[in-house]
Formats: sequence, structure tokens, C-alpha cells
Amino acid sequence: MSKRIDVSDLNVYYGDFRAVEDVNITIEAKSVTAFIGPSGCGKSTFLRTLNRMHEVIPGARVEGKVLLDGDNLYGDGVDPVTVRSQIGMVFQRPNPFPTMSIRDNVLAGVKLNSRRMPRSDADDLVEKSLRGANLWNEVKDRLEKPGSGLSGGQQQRLCIARAIAVSPDVILMDEPCSALDPISTLAIEDLINELKDEYTVVIVTHNMQQAARVSDKTAFFNIAGTGKPGKLIEFADTATIFNNPAEKSTEDYVSGRFG
Repeated sequence: MSKRIDVSDLNVYYGDFRAVEDVNITIEAKSVTAFIGPSGCGKSTFLRTLNRMHEVIPGARVEGKVLLDGDNLYGDGVDPVTVRSQIGMVFQRPNPFPTMSIRDNVLAGVKLNSRRMPRSDADDLVEKSLRGANLWNEVKDRLEKPGSGLSGGQQQRLCIARAIAVSPDVILMDEPCSALDPISTLAIEDLINELKDEYTVVIVTHNMQQAARVSDKTAFFNIAGTGKPGKLIEFADTATIFNNPAEKSTEDYVSGRFG
């Protein structure tokens, strides 16, 4: 598991509107990469191109390449569903399936991919995934209870368990802590640090301190004005971005002078 992503000359369009312009970036395997920048600068849009999730919006298309260990995710005949099983997504608000039990939530992606397995194997996968999301000890005695009965932070970790159950190579997180309290946020951040031992993790965050705490590298996106495309301004080691950025706009953003 865990693979490198190479993006070259990527432009993202919604109809005739170019939302993101000319991104070139390499995201290393078994690392945490944070995307930061003001609202509307294209960082979440770009994140969604990494597993073709943006395609659920009519008129969305890309130009350029996204390679997962050399394989073009936008190549002819590549199935977006397969891409999304390789590159999982955790969204801003926890979204467990409300009518499903905790156990069935974990297995939802596996069943969606039509993988059949004996009950004992499914039980093992549920435990492994919940342990991987640091949730097992909190829910092991109520696996048949609805996932919607968990706290917000637990629900988000359940969504992470659901993502890792399908054995992805990459986990994308779009502001995974924005709806959570500080204690739950800390639990997710600790989990992110553990996940990079096995997975490539990419996180969008508006929280500068969070980016500084959890990421190895940080990409700063910005936008020149309303109606303009978002651009990748600077990408470097997180310590460099926060302490010695090359671009004035990066320095202004991380220091709080705008954004």
C-alpha cells in the first residue's frame, strides 16, 4: 500500500470555467501533504481530481496527468470507481450511513465493490479497520448499533475506518476536523500521524496550526480574484512554508495578513 502521486500540467474545468490552473506537484508515498489557502482558491477542487470525485458534478473535466506510481488515473478505459477504491476520501462533515450499523458502515465500501467474504473474514476486517482508525475499543461492544449514534469525532473516525477497509493506497481528507471539537480534532490529528506509516495522506485544511502539526509538506494555493482560476503558488517542506517561504503571498497568508 501507499503510492506516490505525480501531477503534471493539470487544469480543472467546470464547463468553460477554469477552476484550477496548471498544477504541477509530486506527493510522496507514506507522507502527509497539506493543502492550504483562502476559500475559493481551488484546493478542495484539486483534491477531488486526485480520485476523480469532481466528476460527479456535470461538466467537470481535466486536462493534464495524474499518475499513481506511474499509472495515469485519467487514461483510456480507467474506471473511476476503481480509482476511488485506490484513493479513498474522507469529507468535511462525518457522513456515516445513518440506517446502517457501525459494522455495516465499515463494510459498505467493500460490499459496493462486490467483494464477498465469509463472516469471519468480514469480522476480522471490521476489527482491523476500526483499530486502524483508533475506534475499536470505543465501539467493539456495540457494532450492531447505528453509526449515527456516535459522537461527531467518533463518526469521523468511523468514516476513516470505512475508507481504509477497502485497502486504498491514498487517503484524501477534505477539512476532516472543521466540524469537530478540539478533543476530537486532536484524536483525528493523532490518527493522521499514524496513518502515514501505511498510507499516503493528503489533507485540505483552513487551520494553519493543524497543517504545521500534521503535515510533512505543505502546498499553498491562491487566487488572483473572483472569476480567476486557483493556482498552486508554493510547495515545500512544511517547516519551510511556515518559517521561510519563497513567495511573499505565502508569507502573508501563513502570518495571517490575509485569507
